[in-house]
Amino acid sequence: MTESNGSAAPDQQEQNRSMPDWEKRFRAPRVSLPDWAEDAPDRSLFVSNATGTYELYAWDRATGEQRQVTDRPNGTTDGVLSPDGAWIWWFDDKDGDEFGVWRRQPFAGGEDELATPGLDPSYPAGLALGRDGRTAIVGRSTDDEGTTIHLARLNEPPAELYRHRESAGVGDLSHDGSLIAVEHTEHGDAMHSALRVLRPDGSAVAELDDTKGGTEELGLEVLGFAPVDGDTRLLVGHQRRGRWEPLVWDVATGEETDLVLDLPGDVSAEWYPDGSGLLVAHSHEARSELFRYDLTSHDLTRIPTPQGTVSGATARPDGTVEFLWSSAAQPSTVRSTTGEIVLDPPGMKSPGSVPVEDVWVDGPGGRIHALLQKPAGSTSPLPTVFDIHGGPTWHDSDAFAAGPAAWVDHGYAVIRVNYRGSTGYGRAWTDALKHRVGLIELEDIAAVREWAVTSGLADPDRLILTGGSWGGYLTLLGLGTQPDAWTLGIAAVPVADYVTAYHDEMEALKAMDRTLLGGTPEEVPDRFEASSPLTYVDKVMSPVYISAGVNDPRCPIRQIDNYVKRLEARDAVHEVYRYDAGHGSLVVDERIKQIRLELDFAARHLNA
Repeated sequence: MTESNGSAAPDQQEQNRSMPDWEKRFRAPRVSLPDWAEDAPDRSLFVSNATGTYELYAWDRATGEQRQVTDRPNGTTDGVLSPDGAWIWWFDDKDGDEFGVWRRQPFAGGEDELATPGLDPSYPAGLALGRDGRTAIVGRSTDDEGTTIHLARLNEPPAELYRHRESAGVGDLSHDGSLIAVEHTEHGDAMHSALRVLRPDGSAVAELDDTKGGTEELGLEVLGFAPVDGDTRLLVGHQRRGRWEPLVWDVATGEETDLVLDLPGDVSAEWYPDGSGLLVAHSHEARSELFRYDLTSHDLTRIPTPQGTVSGATARPDGTVEFLWSSAAQPSTVRSTTGEIVLDPPGMKSPGSVPVEDVWVDGPGGRIHALLQKPAGSTSPLPTVFDIHGGPTWHDSDAFAAGPAAWVDHGYAVIRVNYRGSTGYGRAWTDALKHRVGLIELEDIAAVREWAVTSGLADPDRLILTGGSWGGYLTLLGLGTQPDAWTLGIAAVPVADYVTAYHDEMEALKAMDRTLLGGTPEEVPDRFEASSPLTYVDKVMSPVYISAGVNDPRCPIRQIDNYVKRLEARDAVHEVYRYDAGHGSLVVDERIKQIRLELDFAARHLNA
């Protein structure tokens, strides 16, 4: 990112001209929304793939200087600026296994050092840094200990503040460092957190728990303490009206101020730097927009943004708002309410793609929202890719995505389904997949598939089911439970053998699986069996392509190997690609290789 915006060398220009658009979308330099230091707002931190690997970059806005902070073979994306802007903290794991330690580096550059001596390696469970420059609240998760939260001060041994077998995490540290907000699931439901506020000595100040006293458990999330010394207000997300909305909780008095905003869909918020208002992010039907909410007048004012998706936003001290925006047709850019592009990386620019069309299909659990892209000027019926999102608590949106665009470039229609379990359509829709995990989602996918075929859009003899992570899991499960519905399947980093995956995965995901399925494999074996792709592997008739990271802690390699052995035992048509990384890759060349292999697999087997 330190190179100039000058022209590329002639040989590079020729290479860029001959490169297909789908590959350019992966190679074109892109940047995340810059984070900035609370007490030194000219100092920022962002992620970029400028070198071909996603790494952290420091940006001094006063001088314009940008420098690469991390440089690791498998990339780095987890980083935090200290409030004084003096230090960059980054998480150091091994080859994408997500198990490691926090290190820190001076903002201006220098040697990395262990940030929290005395804390053993773990999975991260949140981090909050104090404004005094010497205090950190560090969350850790391990298979042996569950979750622990520690107070780490410079030149002092870490002090344990919290410990529990169930999953938890650091929410925030108050502006003056006197209060610590923790999200926890001690009640055993990993999908719905309760909140506890502690003092630095570990004593409890207040508790907010919406999982008690009702017929349904409701979740809470920490959105942040007020950015004012001595202010005990905590901004909280809640689900009391069936969707995510913000409220202000004064943890000292217990007073709750509900912010009733007349907006459909999910609503989140964060503080303006002076504490006078909230930057509101509103997500509805796969698109999002921004507002300013004045805490004194209660006025809600829309902040103009183009139609599409705002992936992140931050209010600056001068009152402007910076946001990362894209649409399915237009690549992401970091914009400001001043009208300027905030951060424009040098080098090749990403080609755009085709816009999405909204599709609504009646399903067994209600109306299903799907997003459709198809090649410009194409004639139906088309070979069609059902690209299923991960999570499952996530949703596809009208945002730029290089993967679906690559399929469109090669003549495929692409349909992305926001099945039950997806966020953005209310709590009941998200929570609906419990106990019949995987099978619920596939009912919705089947309904959209039926619409695609009967409408004439999709060629029933050329239907691809694909996805990564949870989407990869649904791909394998769908090939086994709906063997006549799909021409072939392409699963990236999937759950393939649910029982083995449970025993090998990171502790936080074990807690999520217990919540989704109602217990462990030993307690509810029938549910694990019904939801496991391995149960149906002998019914799979379509060619299967699987890619997997050998260091993946979320969908571990052993359970994938178990599934592949069953395919091999009956000579089922399949291909497997294993790569040296974790749950996906941060290396551009590796990602391009994977897409090329998937496109090649599809072309060979659809033509056959």
